[in-house]
Amino acid sequence: MEQASPTGKPVQITVTDGYDLKCFKGDSPVTFIRAEFNQVILGDSAKITVSPEGTAKYNFTSSFELNPEGGITLDDLAHKPVFLTVTEVLPKEKKQKDEKTLMLGQAVVDLLPLVEGESSFEMMVPLHPVPGSPLEPLQSGVKQCSLQVKISVVEPLLTAAQILGSNLLKATLEAAYSVPESFIPVGPVQNYMVGLQVPSVGEKDCPIFFKNGTLKLGGEREPVPRPKKWPIANIVAPGANNIPDAFIVGGPYEEEEGELNHPEDREFRNQSECIKKRIIWDLESRRYLDPTAVVSFQKRIADCRLWPVEITRVPLITAPKGKAARFDKAEDENQLSFHGVAYVNMVPLLYPGVKRIRGAFRVYPYLDSVVYEKTKCLFSLFRDTGHHLIQNNRIGGINSPLSKTVTSKNLKEDKIQASSIKSQNSDTPLETEPSLNHNLEGQQYVDAGTYIVLEIQLNKALVPKRMPEELARRVKEMIPPRPPLTRQTGGAQKAVSGYHMQIKNISRAILDEYYRMFGKQVARLGSDMDSETLEEQKCQLNYELNCSGKYFAFKEQLKHAVVKIVREKYLKTTPFESQEELQTFISELYVFLVDQMHVALSQTMPDDVQGAASTVHTSSEQLRFFAFEAEVNENFDMAAVYYEERLVREPQNLEHWLDYGAFCLLTEDNIKAQKCFRKALSLNQNHIHSLLLCGIMAVLMENYEQAEIFFEDATCLEPTNVVAWTLLGLYYEIQNNDIRMEMAFHEAFKQLQALVFQAQITKEKSTGAVEYAEEGGKVESSLGPCRITNGSTTAIKVEAPAEPGAPLSVLDGFVEESSKLRSDSQEPVLPVQSQDPASSQKPSNVFVKEIPVKREVSKYQDSSTFLHPTPYGVSQTPTTIFMETIRFLMKVNAMQYVHRVLAHELLCPQGGPSCEYYLVLAQTHLLKKDFAKAEEYLQQAAQMDYLNPNVWGVKGHLYFLSGNHAEAKACYERTISFVVDASEMHFIFLRLGHIYLEEKQYEKAKRTYLQACKRSPSCLTWLGLGIACYRLEEITEAEDALSEANALNNYNAEVWAYLALVSLKAGRQLEAEQAYKYTMKLKLKDEALLAEIHMLQETVGFGNPSF
Repeated sequence: MEQASPTGKPVQITVTDGYDLKCFKGDSPVTFIRAEFNQVILGDSAKITVSPEGTAKYNFTSSFELNPEGGITLDDLAHKPVFLTVTEVLPKEKKQKDEKTLMLGQAVVDLLPLVEGESSFEMMVPLHPVPGSPLEPLQSGVKQCSLQVKISVVEPLLTAAQILGSNLLKATLEAAYSVPESFIPVGPVQNYMVGLQVPSVGEKDCPIFFKNGTLKLGGEREPVPRPKKWPIANIVAPGANNIPDAFIVGGPYEEEEGELNHPEDREFRNQSECIKKRIIWDLESRRYLDPTAVVSFQKRIADCRLWPVEITRVPLITAPKGKAARFDKAEDENQLSFHGVAYVNMVPLLYPGVKRIRGAFRVYPYLDSVVYEKTKCLFSLFRDTGHHLIQNNRIGGINSPLSKTVTSKNLKEDKIQASSIKSQNSDTPLETEPSLNHNLEGQQYVDAGTYIVLEIQLNKALVPKRMPEELARRVKEMIPPRPPLTRQTGGAQKAVSGYHMQIKNISRAILDEYYRMFGKQVARLGSDMDSETLEEQKCQLNYELNCSGKYFAFKEQLKHAVVKIVREKYLKTTPFESQEELQTFISELYVFLVDQMHVALSQTMPDDVQGAASTVHTSSEQLRFFAFEAEVNENFDMAAVYYEERLVREPQNLEHWLDYGAFCLLTEDNIKAQKCFRKALSLNQNHIHSLLLCGIMAVLMENYEQAEIFFEDATCLEPTNVVAWTLLGLYYEIQNNDIRMEMAFHEAFKQLQALVFQAQITKEKSTGAVEYAEEGGKVESSLGPCRITNGSTTAIKVEAPAEPGAPLSVLDGFVEESSKLRSDSQEPVLPVQSQDPASSQKPSNVFVKEIPVKREVSKYQDSSTFLHPTPYGVSQTPTTIFMETIRFLMKVNAMQYVHRVLAHELLCPQGGPSCEYYLVLAQTHLLKKDFAKAEEYLQQAAQMDYLNPNVWGVKGHLYFLSGNHAEAKACYERTISFVVDASEMHFIFLRLGHIYLEEKQYEKAKRTYLQACKRSPSCLTWLGLGIACYRLEEITEAEDALSEANALNNYNAEVWAYLALVSLKAGRQLEAEQAYKYTMKLKLKDEALLAEIHMLQETVGFGNPSF
């Protein structure tokens, strides 16, 4: 027994009982227990007789002292177990002086709970049989031999502060695969060793060694799960080697943190881990890190990302007697062979919330200068501790890992260090100094493609990660959730219904009065009654109602219903504070009452009267498209009207708020854009799109703390979102946090890779190709952390749209489905009222973003066409995380962010300039009216992909906006001649038709506008078709087209102007005068067209009421 030191803390191990014991001698066998820790025997129990049932009452207590100042430390408790060996005492035979003993089994007690802060714990530990023991081997369904053990200390070994600040590191070495062919299982026995060094107590370093690797020939894959083993030799019971409840479970290559985790490495990994030779360790070594060591560990990772993990081979030999000196002389010559090193990137452990890294790491020859350059490590771990290793080899056993710090270096190593340091300061590049000839054995690792599989795990993350609950709480604090509007099924609806009833009653009474006064006259004249007669009847009716007092009675009858609406619907029960507030409310109330009056009257009128007035309903999708069309044509006032109309109709639809916010970003109204995005987020605080846009606005407004909350919350809610991770990385770049930036970009790349790979498998299954994509799936990735190449159209739909699977460019799909908006519907379209109705047919801005279309299946949509457009060049072009993010940012008009991401795309090792890259640059410069730069980038895009219709389409927009309509026409004509459509065909048709009209090529203009009307009908497409038909003297067709245009937007002055011309040609005076009146009211800006109207009015003699 160890003697307790005054400063030590005793750790007591008590074995109370043994169960299901089986011995060599069946009649009353006698056994005892020996406790051992750290290669020191703690004591033996009394000799206890085992009962016939196999139980034994040991009640044996042993202890050792924990003394951090010297002796057993917390680190020893972390990685060394207590061994309890059960031994049977055989009866003495005749003439036998000493008792014979036979070992039955060995139990292992893990002391890790003490390091985690517990003061006592009790457990049932299995007793593992030694070879030849009568104990049953561990089997499921069979009672196992076991010991009841209790571990206790007087008080916890760690204080609360120490528990909070300390950590536990677990390093697991699984195997080295694809080892050199020169490794053969015959010949001298070799000790295959791997070592690395980590901070231990304080700032000292502690080496971790994995020894006695087993060389195995290939033929089959190592099974998973398989148990992890203690890194301790001389364990007599084979089962006791296994660490309780610790297993190697493996995992997909793509989820690993190391090297060789790309799809193109899959075949090599499969061959290496199934066919080729390997060295198996399956050892787990633990290290306790006190608070100081944790800080040192974190700082060292930040200072040097790559840590060296050395591998070597040492022969297992026994020193002959009397020849030790001679052996020592040859020690330096033979102690190391096949000295290699793997470089483990430890930076992921500094990522928030990351506690584990596992991966495959290639092995390279150990060359001092290269190791120093990569890791800043000046010495070799094996050379510095070589004496101890050889000593262990000579005595034939490898004990527990060395826990002493490295304090000295041999002379040979000092010379190497001096040479390395000198190399760093010399003018000659370092790479040229070490020749591969210095380590020819190590070079065999590279030739064979050797790699080790290593896992580093911590109990607690070095950098805590905000919990999703905390992020959600912070978002709620910044943007309180807005509850959905509750429907007042009682008072408000009842008040409106009462108002409707009073309107119906009063309307019937007025009709009765009208028929009493003019019934005979109406019956006599019928439909021949002119407007003057109607006006006269109206005046007489008003006079009669006022004189008789019925008008006053009707007002009193309606007053009570209006008061109920004010109180129940508007909740106005107190006096107004100012006259302005009163007037504002009266105006709002008047609009509502008039609208409800029309609703009530439409319900009262007969069916034939209702049918006389056509009711046009525009869908939300149509309004979005019209807004986008006005936005591209720089008619921002009209676009705002459409966006606001959508908000008025559905104020609880967050997509409407996001669209309006993106429009405000385009007009550089960042304050209003931020309000819109936050309004959307208040409607649904789990909406990824809203969170990302709020984060972008927070960065633009320099509210960086809020931006981090928004981006982190987005990644927590949708961890597979590529754009969310990329935007988080861009935020960290702004904050100069390189490690977290790398973490976010790496995660974005990993998610993009997984989505593309999954999409490829899905595509292969759908097409009947059942081959698992190990053969390829042809998912290339010269990848780096940037690029994925995929032949599938589905694969590129991985950005962060409102719903998963959004297309990269949805305008093409939209215009294909929106051709059905008019043709499939039997209902005309409701004109949208505007305070500023001025609209111009001439487009004046380039298409610079993709319309974010809400994916709803309605009777107006062909969803299959809409959801799966295939714009040219997208499915064949490699995509990176940065290009995915650029597409998202272009869609929401976040141009300030676009330029930052373009810079990353340009610098990405596997990214760089591409056709799409130059197209985006050209679009951003077109938006700024920088035509020279835009043309330069378009030329480079054309050189990279001359047959890309998008290039020619954007070139057409460039020439159109710069006034070169001849070149624009040539580009547009080339674009529409391609088999595959460009992604912006609507505006190509619109502008090409406009050029044809200018050149008086009316037949071509008619055909062009007709195609546009079939694909994506709008006021401007019908107007262009109407103009072309009018110029071709096709008056009936022109009138039909112009009527469609007017139904979609009755605030377009040019539509009214051509309707006036058509009416003058047709000889319809009333329609001509009405159309001319609205033309003047809406202030037509085309003087030539106005002069043409005046000339035709003078010719026909009517049409201008001012004549």
